[in-house]
Amino acid sequence: MLRSCVCLRSEEDGKRRGSSVEDASSCRSSEIERVGASMQTLGPSGQPQSVSAQTTTRASSLLQLFQRKGWCKHFRKPLRGMSASRAEKTIRAAIFIQKWYRRHQARREMERRCNWQIFQNLEYASEQDQAELYKFFNDLIKHMPQAAGRKNQHHAESNFSLLDEKDDIMDELGDTVNAKIELPIRKSHIDLLIDVFRKKRGNRLHPKYVALILREAAKSLKQLPNISMVSTAVSQQVTVCGDLHGKLDDLLVVLHKNGLPSSSNPYVFNGDFVDRGKRGLEVLLLLLSLYLAFPQAVFLNRGNHEDSVMNARYGFIREVEGKYPRNHKRLLSIIDEVYRWLPLGSVLNSRVLIVHGGISDNTSLDLIKSIDRGKYVSILRPPLTDGEPLDKTEWQQIFDIMWSDPQAVMGCVPNTLRGAGVWFGPDTTENFLQRHRLSYVIRSHECKPNGHEFMHDNKVITIFSASNYYAIGSNKGAYIRLNNQLMPHFVQYISAASQSKRLSFKQRMGMVESSALKELAVKMRDYRDELEDEFKKFDPDNTGCITITNWCYVMEKVTKLGLPWRLLRDKLAPGTDSHMVNYNTTLDLLDTDVIMEAEADGTSVMDALYANKASLVAIFNIIDADNSGEITLDEFETAIDLLTAHMPGDYSKEEMLEKCRMMDLNGDGKVDLNEFLEAFRLSDVQRRQQQDENIRRRSEVRSTTKPSDPVTELAERIHRNTVIVETDIDPSDCEAKVIKPK
Repeated sequence: MLRSCVCLRSEEDGKRRGSSVEDASSCRSSEIERVGASMQTLGPSGQPQSVSAQTTTRASSLLQLFQRKGWCKHFRKPLRGMSASRAEKTIRAAIFIQKWYRRHQARREMERRCNWQIFQNLEYASEQDQAELYKFFNDLIKHMPQAAGRKNQHHAESNFSLLDEKDDIMDELGDTVNAKIELPIRKSHIDLLIDVFRKKRGNRLHPKYVALILREAAKSLKQLPNISMVSTAVSQQVTVCGDLHGKLDDLLVVLHKNGLPSSSNPYVFNGDFVDRGKRGLEVLLLLLSLYLAFPQAVFLNRGNHEDSVMNARYGFIREVEGKYPRNHKRLLSIIDEVYRWLPLGSVLNSRVLIVHGGISDNTSLDLIKSIDRGKYVSILRPPLTDGEPLDKTEWQQIFDIMWSDPQAVMGCVPNTLRGAGVWFGPDTTENFLQRHRLSYVIRSHECKPNGHEFMHDNKVITIFSASNYYAIGSNKGAYIRLNNQLMPHFVQYISAASQSKRLSFKQRMGMVESSALKELAVKMRDYRDELEDEFKKFDPDNTGCITITNWCYVMEKVTKLGLPWRLLRDKLAPGTDSHMVNYNTTLDLLDTDVIMEAEADGTSVMDALYANKASLVAIFNIIDADNSGEITLDEFETAIDLLTAHMPGDYSKEEMLEKCRMMDLNGDGKVDLNEFLEAFRLSDVQRRQQQDENIRRRSEVRSTTKPSDPVTELAERIHRNTVIVETDIDPSDCEAKVIKPK
């Protein structure tokens, strides 16, 4: 049966009515009437008719035709007086409008999927950099015998001293909240923390209370098993939350809608509490306080972002440094202790596995239960072994459950998109569930447009609890409520709903699109010089224009992001025609102040040094075969032989030896740890200086050649749509909907 989105007007009451499809569309009635009028000038044979033939019986004619054919039996009264030619014209108008509406919706869906692919591919591309660190250490340990069994010196400081209550916490500069937290943590302290944290300003606890919560949580978590056993025998239900990523407003929405934890209302929080969001420390402190106040009702699982290497890349370390500049080193060390003792997963009623990432064809719960998880301060670096041989099998077990994703096809293959973990198919899931006598798996780790997703014949459920993750309106958050029969009920929500309610659909789409383009342009700035060189190879006459095919080829060859570049051409090279692309507009966009400022807000040099220092120390200890604290040229040469044999790169052995000699700053023929670290610091400084020089040179060029109007307009729109005003958090300011299982 035809479904029209035409607005109907009856002769009797003159009131406008529309179908369900029309209600969902954003088309205006005046536009529909104009389209309908233009179509009604055609007769049955396709010949033009007089416009005066149009009357107000347009809608009633369509309804009479539907009733005579038996298509609309639900109408109470038959409508008569309809001609065949009139019916044809009306149906043609309805079909025309239907096609227009479907094309409109298809374009919107294409734009949404394109923006989503930009966000997701950029996220996974940045995670590949972190996964490369794991692969590097894995290869070192595999091919350098002295690496296995070497004690990692990163956490030489005893965890007893880190958790000592008499540590040197200093007062911070500026104001802190006059809120006293004392042990044991009770519900009154939870209410106090929520009231303090929801304020946009002055929400800093005194650092001694922050350290108190972290220390007490680490001590308590240390006593827990690797896999927590959760039961609905008493509560008759349990709530599972996915990634929060520093989104305090989403956590407060969940607690507001679902209630605080209790013996009758237990929670499982499935990792990734911090990073990306601006309130990661508050989220972590509130979750740990909930665990301390309700230890039998709150279960915390570790995610792949509960890792200092990931924190340095995605903002959590910078957040702690900004909030507690005088105490951040001490607090971050205690946070590492919290990370290392977080359980690796949970099992609900012995039937449902809850882990952050997923599984692989080698995942064994029995082996995971026996692992000493305290060794894995960072999952991306070699674990603490105390001189014992490193068991790579158990390291891989932890890595797989933290980083893996499900796929629709059969098999279990390396996850090349993230660069870590695996893609596991329905057969892997089925074998795992049968082997461990489980019903299904709940995991997180992936942002989903609706906050949740079923896969593998409903045996793998993904839950993601951070709404507006990429941008305002980009996705919904969700949490799962499971009853005693383990039947899942989903609650979808969007926090700060009033901000999006004030926007039209077009404005919301514009904000998501602008955020996606901004993130993409910032990423492309890393390849700016390479892009310019590759563009010029296809432009020997220096016209500034190349074909669309060549432009797309260069964009993919240099960035390797796997994006639909033809669809993005109008956005990244505005103002060009349909056959040729002015690649200078793309380069001008990357050089605008909006993009350069966004790049400057990213990971700083100090963040990178903090992230890499422990890794560099571990590499130094591996190369230092005799454990003397100094690396000789012979030790360097041995390491280089192994690296070139098993991990070939772009440099020859002679070039690498020359770089090793350059590390010997004092000329004594040996390289100590300080010289080793200083060499990497100087290399990073030199790279940054070269980048600054390139920016200065391009700024001089821009001062003489003003960017085109389309580029300026696009940059201004990106800036306007991505400015976020911070306000107090109101948990009741949300849109929530319960979705019952089918």
